[in-house]
Amino acid sequence: MSTIDSENISKPVTEAQPKVRRKAAKKAKGAKKAAGKPKSDGTNKKADVIAMMKRAKGATLAEIMKSTNWQAHTVRGFVSILGSKGGEKIESSKNAAGERTYKIGK
Repeated sequence: MSTIDSENISKPVTEAQPKVRRKAAKKAKGAKKAAGKPKSDGTNKKADVIAMMKRAKGATLAEIMKSTNWQAHTVRGFVSILGSKGGEKIESSKNAAGERTYKIGK
């Protein structure tokens, strides 16, 4: 014998239906840190870039990208923040070949 619930017409309700219990959800485990490659020489990339920019001729975008393995937009962002928040006076220029050169002014 089944009765029809007025709210849910499509499901017949029987008195002998067992109650369904759900399993408790497992706790989420913490995210593992990505294993980056360790620095072999123990230097700081930011300090290296600043040292390169303090040279008399400065440093080109390509030189900085090669030494740090950064992409061009990362180098430009770092130079921008170094000038605005770092308090350094950054001189930027292009040479005849069209390469961008960055120097830290005095």
